[in-house]
Amino acid sequence: MAKLNLTMEHLEAAVLGGCVLGGGGGGSMEKGMRTAKLGLELAPVTLVDPEDMDEDAVLVNVSNVGAPSATEAWVDPMDNGRVVTVLCEKMGIQADGIITNEAGGSASVNGWLQCALLGLPLVDAPCNGRAHPTGVMGSMGLHRIPDYYSYQAAVGGKRENGRRIEMAAGGSLGSVARLVRETAVEAAGLVAVARNPVTLAYAKENGACGAVRQAIELGQAMIAAKQEGADAVLKAVCDFLGGSIIAKAKVEQVDLKCSGGFDTGVVKVGDVELTFWNEYMTAEKNGERLATFPDLIMTFDAETGIPVTSAEVKEGMMAAVLVVDRTKIKLGAGMKDPELFVPCEKAVEREMISYVFPEAECNSK
Repeated sequence: MAKLNLTMEHLEAAVLGGCVLGGGGGGSMEKGMRTAKLGLELAPVTLVDPEDMDEDAVLVNVSNVGAPSATEAWVDPMDNGRVVTVLCEKMGIQADGIITNEAGGSASVNGWLQCALLGLPLVDAPCNGRAHPTGVMGSMGLHRIPDYYSYQAAVGGKRENGRRIEMAAGGSLGSVARLVRETAVEAAGLVAVARNPVTLAYAKENGACGAVRQAIELGQAMIAAKQEGADAVLKAVCDFLGGSIIAKAKVEQVDLKCSGGFDTGVVKVGDVELTFWNEYMTAEKNGERLATFPDLIMTFDAETGIPVTSAEVKEGMMAAVLVVDRTKIKLGAGMKDPELFVPCEKAVEREMISYVFPEAECNSK
């Protein structure tokens, strides 16, 4: 597939489609637009298909980590380039390309600014084609490699309030991922992250190749339907992803708590109950399970057709709830390990593993 020279039109579509694919998480569209727009204004940014690069090329994964509802969170735009430099200096490597960690209103355009700042290509081989709550879920299965040693860097926070942090660490993947999450908390809720360089060959086998283009194409379909109203936008999403709307009703309840760098809670839309841990984890109606992460569960403003993340849903708004079977979206290796779902079950206090991996033997207690 030919290289794609990214434009503002691509950005608008990537943010809109990416927000849907975030499944309740993946950051805000406003932040994604602001950060990636700066990248496009600084220098040309090119989206490269994995097939067009050398198998030995080194790709650095970039993301933001933190709680979406944190009100004092701050990452300076230049921190996005700085964190890649910190990681490469720590490891003594040279990056050949940038990949994002997941999909989302911000996440689908993670890397656009980094590529502009560093003169690197953006490679369409994200770690995951939807958003996920934990760093290990976005590690493309690296946690399964015996004795794998993870290097990660995080930068964020404001100097003037004493919350500025630059951190680089190495160790077991799970331990360092937790350290990054704790760093986000200390930085007042958010950090820019660079981590876990892999070869292109590894990313092709374990990532979600084509997920950035999927976000752009979904967004383009939504934009094309926008003039016909909210129902047309929702239909465009369902047609593109093969999903369905399971509720269109008033938001009766929003319970949200922010702890440990995560947003956790429950949203009730009519008679449908959603749980979330940054991303929506389960959807139930009258006690019947309708969808379970990594199925895509997403909320929309029913009056505009605009996707609304779990941190943005408000009581009293009219909302629509979308569900898409996991087989219809692009998933990385981190979505195929039942052990990684144990923290999700504990966070939302719902059974999940048996729905996603009915044959798995996994200790979720």
